[in-house]
Amino acid sequence: MNVSSHASGPLPWPRWAYVPGETAELDADYETLDMAKALVPPAFRGYVPARHPALRYGLALNDRGYFWESQEVLQALWAAAPQGGRERILLRACIHVANANLRLRMQKAHSAVRLFGDALTELRALTSRKAAPAGDGVVESFPVLALTALLQAKLGRPQLTKADWIGLGAIVRSQAPS
Repeated sequence: MNVSSHASGPLPWPRWAYVPGETAELDADYETLDMAKALVPPAFRGYVPARHPALRYGLALNDRGYFWESQEVLQALWAAAPQGGRERILLRACIHVANANLRLRMQKAHSAVRLFGDALTELRALTSRKAAPAGDGVVESFPVLALTALLQAKLGRPQLTKADWIGLGAIVRSQAPS
């Protein structure tokens, strides 16, 4: 695992990807998720750091196909993000994307389209808000325009399939300076 957490080492991947309705005999791997959620403070001051280990883990979970788990970790970050802050908007968009990815896996394309649309609406709201002074917050380093373009492309397709899921961490890595 390449997502560092804290002094005790990297966070483990969940033992399985929870898919509601498909993994009936298995509940979600809450024990593993609780380790990541424990890294989230009760409230962030000013902004959510781009390099926060729970954030990186939540994005990586999505990219590894742990969509339900990703949204759980991202929701914990969202709850701790400053009220009315731009990070809350971005995190809400990422939560919608992870949830849409889960719906695609469940073959619920109409729900996925709605959730991708909700994510796009959040990103448009984010870009219309005045940027705060530059810092190391997630909003300043996240490629919002690249995710916006990708969502628009997905929503422009006549039909979405399981293969149309969106990797959030992959977008961040593809936009990172060389």
